[in-house]
Amino acid sequence: MEPQPLTPTERAVLGHVDLDALVELTSALVAVPSVSAHESTGQRVVAARMTAAGMDTETFEVDLPALRAHPQYSAEFERDEMLGVVGRAGRGDGPALLVDGHVDVVPPGIEGDWTSPAFAPTVRDGALWGRGACDMKGGLAAAIHAVEAIRAAGVELAGSVAVASVAAEEDGGSGTLALLEHGVTADGCIIPEPTGLAVVPAVAGALSWRITLRGLSAHGALREEGVSAVEKFPVVLAAVQQLERERNARHADELFAWLANPFAICGGRIAGGDWPSSEADWLTWEGRYGVAPGEDLAVARAELEQAVARGAATDPWLADNPPEVIWWGGQFLPARTSPDAAVATTVTAAVHALTGRPADVRAMPYGCDMGLTVGVGGIPTVVFGPGDIRAAHRPDEHVPLDQLESAARTLALSMLRFCGTD
Repeated sequence: MEPQPLTPTERAVLGHVDLDALVELTSALVAVPSVSAHESTGQRVVAARMTAAGMDTETFEVDLPALRAHPQYSAEFERDEMLGVVGRAGRGDGPALLVDGHVDVVPPGIEGDWTSPAFAPTVRDGALWGRGACDMKGGLAAAIHAVEAIRAAGVELAGSVAVASVAAEEDGGSGTLALLEHGVTADGCIIPEPTGLAVVPAVAGALSWRITLRGLSAHGALREEGVSAVEKFPVVLAAVQQLERERNARHADELFAWLANPFAICGGRIAGGDWPSSEADWLTWEGRYGVAPGEDLAVARAELEQAVARGAATDPWLADNPPEVIWWGGQFLPARTSPDAAVATTVTAAVHALTGRPADVRAMPYGCDMGLTVGVGGIPTVVFGPGDIRAAHRPDEHVPLDQLESAARTLALSMLRFCGTD
């Protein structure tokens, strides 16, 4: 099928997408160290840039006690303050589009692992480097600049577009939950997380867990009189790894077929014992649990609990002292949107029109706010943005400049076509 040709109005808007301005905006956002639980300064910067772009900008303070009472609330950090920011454009007589981005970033880690400082945005080798450039200040900046381009061309949307900047995505999505509770809704939503410009109508969920093993303390010189929780850990590790293999074989999905292990179980943090020269009488193992779109989360949680119990039953000590599994912290819902939904067809058609090639349509294995916009807000949603997820959450995070520009152009065209123009 041939792509829908660009109209004169669309060409005029795309002519106002300016890579230099887009890099400057992205750099201004990256320069703010808006790490989890410290997002408010970043939100105020975003609000100022939305206002400068000519958007009707609202900044609201979240009622955190009320939000914590919501059944879908989850977080790994306690916050004293949370701000939501929404910039709006358009007349509002037609379809409403939401672009939902987040300003929070994960900590930069060890400074020496970075080629240039994490919060000193740097352009080199055809990319913009810095914490958050990929995940996802580049995508957020592209959305703001897309509205800027529409306004610069003197075009008014018949419908409306709302560009949201939320906090607390990285540790559970409570910022988007607050956005929905604030009354923000739409006929379609785009989340500009890094997808390498693929159009993503499905994402995995990610549930946080903690497994605690008990041992028996003894003086290190007489360690055989105790039981080391560390030495019992391989029993549980093997059980969880076996469950991961079984679950990924069972939940085969064409959209996830590009991945060897789309519903990964990753145990990324471990601690144990109170004294180096005593047998460790406790060990905790924490991680994330990938879940498939459409999967019953209660059943999925029970599978992990049962796998740990089965493994423990093979060891006499663990059989008498069973490990405890608890669910805590960020809980990201999986989600799927029909490929026939208007927002999905609009973005895929925009990619086709701008590149001359059909869009790459695939799923992503990470949890994101799509689980909330679909599962709580009931808004058909796709994920689409610049950058490779492999560059996120690691030193030397970066976003390619050509993808940054392409994302802004695609978002601008999608806004025009979804919302309509006079």
